[in-house]
Amino acid sequence: MTGAGSTSEVRLRPASTADWPLIRRWLARPDIQRWWGPQASAEAEVLMALDSTHAISRIIEVDGTPVGYAHAVDATLWGEALPDDLSPGTWDLDIFIASENHRGKGVGEAALQLLRDEVFSTTLAVAVCIFAPIENEAAVRAYERAGFRWRRVWHDPIAGPEWFMVAERPKS
Repeated sequence: MTGAGSTSEVRLRPASTADWPLIRRWLARPDIQRWWGPQASAEAEVLMALDSTHAISRIIEVDGTPVGYAHAVDATLWGEALPDDLSPGTWDLDIFIASENHRGKGVGEAALQLLRDEVFSTTLAVAVCIFAPIENEAAVRAYERAGFRWRRVWHDPIAGPEWFMVAERPKS
């Protein structure tokens, strides 16, 4: 975890159906729904990721305690509902930190970097992208620090205006 003198370890562990009750409780919270959207659509997205061989689903832990959820999904699974300028071979990343005690302390940024690196080391993805609500400036800044760059504003039919941000695969 980032921060002066911090000794906490952020790690990602595979999420499974055994984690579903915890994830579902998190998705029911208004603070999570503010960024992830309505509970029903967020649950459908997570269940699809948990059940797909073209997705990586992870529980975010700090010192062994679950504090959030993240997944990476081959963007082609989303079908037509993506920007036209999304490069083929791009994976879409989504993340939330459910533990209020771990927000604003670098946990999300560290988890995002771990997930991005896992996608690049285990898939042929050419890039990873993230869609961040334009009002969530703290998250956008964390995404920038994790290597994501703004492409443009994209109008999601459910979530509204979001930053479309991309991190390209590092050159070998």
